[in-house]
Amino acid sequence: MSTSTPDERLRRWRLVLGGAAAEGTGRTLSGTDAAMDAALAALYDSADGGGERRGGLGSSAPSVARWLGDIRGYFPRSVVRVMQRDAIDRLGLAALLLEPETLEAVEPDVHLVGTLLSLNEALGETTRETARAVVRKVVADLEARLASRTRAAVTGALDRSARISRPRHRDIDWDRTLRANLRHYLPEHRTVVPERLIGHGRASRAVRKEVVLCVDQSASMAASVVYASVFGAVLASLRTVATRLVVFDTSVVDLTDVLDDPVDVLFGTRLGGGTDINRALAYCQSRITRPADTVVVLVSDLYEGGIRDEMLRRVAAMRASGVEFVALLALSDDGAPAHDREHAAALAALGVPAFACTPDLFPEVMAAALERRPLPLPDPV
Repeated sequence: MSTSTPDERLRRWRLVLGGAAAEGTGRTLSGTDAAMDAALAALYDSADGGGERRGGLGSSAPSVARWLGDIRGYFPRSVVRVMQRDAIDRLGLAALLLEPETLEAVEPDVHLVGTLLSLNEALGETTRETARAVVRKVVADLEARLASRTRAAVTGALDRSARISRPRHRDIDWDRTLRANLRHYLPEHRTVVPERLIGHGRASRAVRKEVVLCVDQSASMAASVVYASVFGAVLASLRTVATRLVVFDTSVVDLTDVLDDPVDVLFGTRLGGGTDINRALAYCQSRITRPADTVVVLVSDLYEGGIRDEMLRRVAAMRASGVEFVALLALSDDGAPAHDREHAAALAALGVPAFACTPDLFPEVMAAALERRPLPLPDPV
């Protein structure tokens, strides 16, 4: 670990403390340091504890665009994203995101996409095109990161679930067959007598499994909606999986017909409003034709505004019919979310553990659900 000089430590403390009269460093900043300090002050400074903000980004899109450009030049991308999020929350930047010049200056990320989707109905035609470009960039980055792992995990799970015990010679999985018959090794002949053959089912283009993604589109679930849309598009690209994407608040919208383009899916959502999980599950249940081959993934914080007992009875009925049911409190990198603990406990009592899932873990969760083996639950915190 490198050590800094006393002068460098003083510089860093000055940037942290912000230059208020009582900060005690006595350090004057110049050049790039002064510009960085001004960018931070515009967002975080306030007058002597009185709560009234001294800084500010101004009320015009050009001034905000300049500030967004400045912070991208001074700070790493991870810090830029935090500052953008803080600007949206603290300074009302959301309203200025309706201006194309502001949108062109931001660093795209999942949280920005969520904000744009919440403003969807207020976007003008020009701004909407710029917003779609921002959303498309984020979606492309997510697909590049997640698509290949998801396809590999799901395809592997389907292949394993199709293994047969009386395979033709060309379909024998010799590695698994030898491992399963090691106790039949004959040392005098230096061979294994395979009493039980294990094989792969022959490749088929027929649909083997059905997946229903049922996603809460209330405002608190914005990041989850983005990731679920990307995963839905990836799953829909697999011929052997029939994928349905349903989003809901107090109403239910089936977006399956636009699953080939996650951007269209996202602009078909409407973030905000209440939550009626029971109504959404009733719709999903009505579309299930092969329960034993179906996985339902509910993505919701479980704050139910509908009929709680009916929701739980519906989950129990689906499980009794053979449906594999997965409950995700969030599908994002934001950590453990606020959620209805009573409803989560009620689902657990039905054999459905409710847990937050990161996008990187989701392919493994889907693979386990398709194979009907225990889910890879994250470590408790």
